[in-house]
Amino acid sequence: MADNLPAEFDVVVVGTGLPESIIAAACARSGQRVLHVDSRNYYGGNWASFSFSGLLSWIKENQEKSENSDECEDWKKLILENEEVISLNKKDKTIEHVEAFCFGDQDSAKDVEEAGALPKLPVFGASGAEGVAQDPNKECPPLDSAVARAESCEPEKAASVDTASTVEENDTEVNCENEGSPSVSSSESALDLGKAEAAPSEVSAQEPKKIMYSQIVREGRRFNIDLVSKLLYSRGLLIDLLIKSNVSRYAEFKNATRILAFREGKVEQVPCSRADVFNSRQLTMVEKRMLMKFLTFCLDYEQHPDEFQDYKNSTFAQFLRTRKLTPSLQHFILHSIAMVSETDCSTVEGLQATRKFLQCLGRYGNTPFLFPLYGQGEIPQCFCRMCAVFGGIYCLRHSVQCLVVDKESGRCKAIIDHFGQRISANYFIVEDSYLSESVCRNVCYRQISRAVLITDQSVLKTDSEQQVSILTVPPVDLGQPAVCVIELCSSTMTCMKDTYLVHLTCPSTKTAREDLEPVVQKLFHLNTEAEKETENEELEKPRVLWAVYFNMRDSSGIDRNSYSNLPSNVYVCSGPDSALGNDCAVKQAETIFQEMFPTEEFCPPPPNPEDIIYDEDELASEESGLSNSPETKPEPSSEESSSRGSTAVNEHSEE
Repeated sequence: MADNLPAEFDVVVVGTGLPESIIAAACARSGQRVLHVDSRNYYGGNWASFSFSGLLSWIKENQEKSENSDECEDWKKLILENEEVISLNKKDKTIEHVEAFCFGDQDSAKDVEEAGALPKLPVFGASGAEGVAQDPNKECPPLDSAVARAESCEPEKAASVDTASTVEENDTEVNCENEGSPSVSSSESALDLGKAEAAPSEVSAQEPKKIMYSQIVREGRRFNIDLVSKLLYSRGLLIDLLIKSNVSRYAEFKNATRILAFREGKVEQVPCSRADVFNSRQLTMVEKRMLMKFLTFCLDYEQHPDEFQDYKNSTFAQFLRTRKLTPSLQHFILHSIAMVSETDCSTVEGLQATRKFLQCLGRYGNTPFLFPLYGQGEIPQCFCRMCAVFGGIYCLRHSVQCLVVDKESGRCKAIIDHFGQRISANYFIVEDSYLSESVCRNVCYRQISRAVLITDQSVLKTDSEQQVSILTVPPVDLGQPAVCVIELCSSTMTCMKDTYLVHLTCPSTKTAREDLEPVVQKLFHLNTEAEKETENEELEKPRVLWAVYFNMRDSSGIDRNSYSNLPSNVYVCSGPDSALGNDCAVKQAETIFQEMFPTEEFCPPPPNPEDIIYDEDELASEESGLSNSPETKPEPSSEESSSRGSTAVNEHSEE
């Protein structure tokens, strides 16, 4: 397949992370010939999502530091005298300090097979994905690893489910799916939907079922575990881009149903909307008025410069102390609404963050956030699908040996792949992790600390089990970063029934385990053997069934000049950053696209089908039943469809 690739393209993109996928889609949409390759056997890079067995394979790969030694040197014969090469990495070095822990009996999963897994090929006679799940330290053949990933990361998969009800708001419409439910108004909260979803499970909420490790292995395909944990602001750049480009039709979303706060050792819900504030039992009537007055001020703070002018050089926390707010209100605003640092955030930055939060309220629910069903890894695949629809060519497991640079002009002319094929292009997009140490020797990277937990209960129990929660845990010591906690329920299609998937993220100061384990110990119960000796308060905490910690490179915000000898027509895309939203990736993609094609529109709306003129060849292929559209994700069961209450983000056509 790869031997027959065309020898010339307009744009070659190396890496399938979110920024690269957006750029590839934008280029294909503007009529450019795009080749999109990735040495990995799954889409998304560090933005990917995995099934449980796929994640165990990923963990093992990142714990092995061996380099590929079976390289073919024949490609060097393709380099001319007036050319030089920039070698690319063969091994991803962006993940470090990977530590996985099982808090159940791993032996119980010894002979358990993953439900729905592809049958093993008898030729190899080796253990498959279920063998990986029973022991993370056991070696796994590359084929089985590939199968495990293919199960969880199919290219450009999309769920298509009939819409049950429609809610229109301004220029968009929100389709909320809830089997057998009438249409709901835009003012109806996602919490009410959640209560309807989880009514049959109230008994199990009081007495959680004991989940065994063998069950997690067996139901491994129910998990879609993100490497990077993010949410989408309902009025953020990514939602706007999804609507504008109509890529939103490839994905579905669920509202984040509640914002939580951790204060004085307890988790409590933060009132966000006007209705939440006045219905809250946590706040006194005076506090409700104080909070509403301050939030109203934040919405148009620029119209009242005299109220914050004297505090421009102060931190946002210091400014809040001057606003006659109680300590609890200051805590809610700082950590759960603005979600900013107590020591590093200026007053203006804090006001901007608070206003952004408030402006996003009410568009799709009573919180500002949406989460993509099946995980964050769906978003890059949606843009890859758009690129493929407009003629882009995709090759996974396709590594690039080097960039070929013309010595005279200093521009990159071509790439040479691992088959020794030389492919020319005008522009090259490369994900940062592919660049060699010689190119990145002057680059100073930051790190992100990540943890992923599978738990048996929510951090804050309510009548509804189906909650998507975001919690910011403030640092114990000043100067340390706060930890962002996102808890996902089974209706997000990221975990099996009766479990929760919990993501913890913060900028790194040490290893991920050192940064995040203290927070995990505050919120969850780890020790299963000594349960009888623990206090009642400890038993009320959710129990961690399985956990993994790792550090991920943060290559965002790096100046182009920091890379050594980078040709002018080679652009570098960063991996995920530590921020909650995706604005950095969207801004970077648009900036790079505009530098390459300043006269082209970035991801314009798709053409009206009635205006498309088909060639005779295309008509003939359609009549013969041929189609190159990517496969879609299988339809969920009626039980899953009725319980998840998803939200589709679409553009509303104006008459």
